[in-house]
Amino acid sequence: MNEMVLFNPGDSIGNFHDYNEAVRTAQIYQERHTESGHVLVVKSEGGVPSFDIFIADQQLKDPKEPSTTRRYTISKEL
Repeated sequence: MNEMVLFNPGDSIGNFHDYNEAVRTAQIYQERHTESGHVLVVKSEGGVPSFDIFIADQQLKDPKEPSTTRRYTISKEL
């Protein structure tokens, strides 16, 4: 999956440097919050690789303030 998405970094459920830890945390979050829909593990674009967890509904389709958004690549969708 190589889809670029935009999110506000402040909406992140968690930030991790280890991909497997991010996936485990996302799975636990989804089990406890079944009403929140799809949970995404996304890779941050930039220097040091890091992985954030977002709820898919928080994706910004047309951001009004680009300074508050960041580009991510979807790594795993749960």
